[in-house]
Amino acid sequence: MELMPDFKLHHPDTVEEAVQLYAESPEARYLAGGTDMLVNVRRGIEQPATLIALGGIAELKVRETASGSLRLGAGLSLRQVSSHEAVRRDYAAVAEAAGEAAGPTHRDYGTLGGNICLDTRCIYYNQSEWWRAANSYCLKYRGDVCHVAPGGKRCFAAFSGDVAPALLVHEAEVEIAGPDGRRQQPLSALYRNDGMDHLTLSAGELLVAVHLPAATAGLPSGYAKSRLRGSIDFPLAGAAVRLRSADGAVDDVLVALTGVSPQPFLVSGLDKLQGQAIDAELLETLRERVQSQAKAMKTTTVPPHYRRRVAGALARRLAERLQAA
Repeated sequence: MELMPDFKLHHPDTVEEAVQLYAESPEARYLAGGTDMLVNVRRGIEQPATLIALGGIAELKVRETASGSLRLGAGLSLRQVSSHEAVRRDYAAVAEAAGEAAGPTHRDYGTLGGNICLDTRCIYYNQSEWWRAANSYCLKYRGDVCHVAPGGKRCFAAFSGDVAPALLVHEAEVEIAGPDGRRQQPLSALYRNDGMDHLTLSAGELLVAVHLPAATAGLPSGYAKSRLRGSIDFPLAGAAVRLRSADGAVDDVLVALTGVSPQPFLVSGLDKLQGQAIDAELLETLRERVQSQAKAMKTTTVPPHYRRRVAGALARRLAERLQAA
């Protein structure tokens, strides 16, 4: 086991205090559940001089209805999200995704905000120090070559959070606090397609809460993933689907993917399915469109073409399930 480095540890009581502590220590990192962050610290991937533990901030653990939407604090554990009655009833994909993340003990500690802001992953990055050094590191950390695509200057490490695609199909917004105050924005605006810098958060900004709108409450939705081990692994590919039918035809459909790109994203072009009968031909068209937009690269031990095919298959199976419900 690699040794943990020395660091200062702060325990703020409020969001504002946490943001101020970060401003005083720009090299700091926020620490929520720590299920991914502390592993990276132990491996030497992250080497913060200061950690700001968020567990004592009551606001981050609030569950409430505000302005017609469901507001979930970013500090809620994944287990709390997956078991929350209103989430299970009105935003099923979110409950399913939170319940599929990692393993049972991880879900007791891992947080909603941590899963949303999860660092991108790659077999050339999430390794021990000696392994990374033996490979001359990589473009994402200390190196100058992306081993996934050596001829380019872009990092293809994949985002592998489970909850984000489920939130995307329910058109969630996120509340962010920072040195310049607070703002609320669509979750989709939190991400960019860059494995090295996939979050649009500025230095010191903190994800405070997620807002699930009343407009998408109760819409049929679901989440499914493929992984090597059924108990703890990140998704090789994950899909969230929202599908409402009327008289056997598509009335509303959205699909979002994770694990196949540096960012979670909504599949485009599905509006063309509006009004079409939900039959084998339509489900195959849905599968093909999802597969064509799943741009998985060699960031895991599984071939990219397999993950692309799996993404399409997951979306089709979910659509079949939702249509039959």
